[in-house]
Amino acid sequence: MNHKQPELEVRVKKIIEVDGLKFKDLNNSGKLEPYKDWRLSPKERAENLVSLMNIGEKVGMMLINTRKMGLSQEDKSKTSHNGVLDEAIVEKGENIFAVLKIYGTSHTIENMHLRHFIHRDNHSPAEMAEWINTMNEVCEGTRLGIPCLITSNSRNENGESIFGMNDAVGIFSTWPGTLGLAAAAKGDIKNGGDASLISQFAEIAHDEWDATGIRKGYMYMADTATDPRWQRTYGTFGEDPEFISDAIGRIIDGFQGKTVGKHSIAMTTKHFPGGGARENGFDPHYKEGKWNLYPTAGSLEKYHMPPFQAAVEHGTSSIMPYYSIPSIKKSVVQEFEGEDIPFEEVGFTFNHYFLKHILRDKLGFKGYVNSDSGITNKMAWGVEELTEAERFAKAINAGTDLVADTNDIENLKKAIENGWISEKRIDEANERLLTEMFALGLFDDRTYVSPENATTVVNTPAHWEAAYEAHKKSVTILKNSQQTLPLTAEKLDGKKVYVEVFHKDSEIATSYTEKARKECEELGQFTLTENFEETDLAILFLQPKSGSYFNATPGLLELELCENKTLKALDGSEYQETTLSGLDHLKEVCDSIHNRGGKVIISVNITLPWILGNVEPLADVLIAGYDTFFKPQFEVIAGDFQPVGVLSLTLPASEAVIAVDKNGDCVSRNDVPGYDKDKYMPEGMQYAYKDNDGNVYKLGHGLTY
Repeated sequence: MNHKQPELEVRVKKIIEVDGLKFKDLNNSGKLEPYKDWRLSPKERAENLVSLMNIGEKVGMMLINTRKMGLSQEDKSKTSHNGVLDEAIVEKGENIFAVLKIYGTSHTIENMHLRHFIHRDNHSPAEMAEWINTMNEVCEGTRLGIPCLITSNSRNENGESIFGMNDAVGIFSTWPGTLGLAAAAKGDIKNGGDASLISQFAEIAHDEWDATGIRKGYMYMADTATDPRWQRTYGTFGEDPEFISDAIGRIIDGFQGKTVGKHSIAMTTKHFPGGGARENGFDPHYKEGKWNLYPTAGSLEKYHMPPFQAAVEHGTSSIMPYYSIPSIKKSVVQEFEGEDIPFEEVGFTFNHYFLKHILRDKLGFKGYVNSDSGITNKMAWGVEELTEAERFAKAINAGTDLVADTNDIENLKKAIENGWISEKRIDEANERLLTEMFALGLFDDRTYVSPENATTVVNTPAHWEAAYEAHKKSVTILKNSQQTLPLTAEKLDGKKVYVEVFHKDSEIATSYTEKARKECEELGQFTLTENFEETDLAILFLQPKSGSYFNATPGLLELELCENKTLKALDGSEYQETTLSGLDHLKEVCDSIHNRGGKVIISVNITLPWILGNVEPLADVLIAGYDTFFKPQFEVIAGDFQPVGVLSLTLPASEAVIAVDKNGDCVSRNDVPGYDKDKYMPEGMQYAYKDNDGNVYKLGHGLTY
């Protein structure tokens, strides 16, 4: 083994010398216990450290909780270390995070022994680095000097911040949304290339995370999007299991590497065994969406499992199971590798067969299992009748090692003290968790990072240029009647262009319109007008929104672009739904332009597989973006960049093809991707949308010039 002396930095404890080499004396013993010896393997060190830990330290190690930065605390008297750490106490129920009383950072580390934290704030790279360093300084001062590991959801994709998905946007190099990365990479594949754009994305994002000290990523979603109404579709790589498997492998290789090492960002691939097979779009963040349905023979193995197989093959450090329960009533028997899968109707975090028999024994997974947030108190589907201590026991005995977004040390301790979880199982979980920390170098020369270097790395121009290139490649031309595009200088000669952005929220629409017009002007190829009645050329951006992350809609999620549409709730009552405001005005603009013989270019932001029947006929050109910046779209429109992007999912033809009957059964299969739904559709029905020019908006569709 390589015994090259690492550069060790201590801020509280001392350095000791043994055999002419330096080691951190993390427990002040003056001796070199195996866990301090960087010459040993991560596993050997973890086993030794676990033998030295008391039950309180082991319990704290098995919980991960959201942790605010001091900079996000408005009352500076509730901070420490010059405002860097948040020390506020939040009483139970004060906010969505405070399911239990939350204590200050120092108390949580020193007395509750938590060492895993989820970072959701969006401050500068240097400020993040300093915050993580300061947390580790507090950790270093504790009995055994065990460092902490900071985890985050995606930070490198554009979009409106949504808790639990992309909590933080615009600080790191900013790429299109996940569906847009897929659209760009699939376009490259269609043109004879490969998905190396995904690899480049992962490698660049890796460098930025590594420099700031965020060493673990809750990403990416390996879920195959099969139910069109699933609100989380935008966080997936689409509906093609083969492509998703390739992308997930590249993500793990780029962020983490083949094995976890000192510069890895350890990956948590989610949500095993696939969250896409929803019951008509409802999500298990709320009780209405707690079921996974498999009405189609072989669907689990064929469509949903392959990306997780790829994740295991590429050595993902941990796997996050979904909250949902496999439904016996609404599924047919599913097999894996020739064996029938017995469905225990409990959430996958509590599901021993899926975690032990399929994930570990069949797939050969070696890492640890990290639950999704709130499985013991909010989303305890299938085990609602158990006490919280019993839920901990059920999850951990099923194979879950780290329980997310909780500081509930009392109930985990109670489960252990009652003998419901063996000491052997607790030690096993701790060894898995600590092996990752040792491999990441957190005990040695990667405890602290340089805030100055974090700024430099994140501001690397090449990172932002590569991200911008991906935005351009993501732009997908769905329809281009009479070769309206590209808008060359010749076609634009003497013409003014009207630009407007439409959104569900009219105030946001106004600010986005200003931004889009400014970026259009910066390009220098268009002469703008603010009066649509004096031009015969309009470029309109539509950014529809539907549903909510944490709450079920009264009825089924709406996928049409609509305003004040009357819908039926599941209880039979009526309610109004809007996915896009200003639709009358949109039609007015389009009619006005067309009455003068002009052309309308409409770009729709595809965060869900929208039904486009209300807007496609208004457009001479229809474009799909995926949280794609405005400016790259203008570049493609102007012909400065050849369109590359293709659809990463199929867009449904109409409400009829996703209709749900009174028994709750959907006419198209919830567990089958859009490109394959026609195999199961009633005779004469086609799932994919067909436009006025005859283009079919199926997976892989995208026009070029």
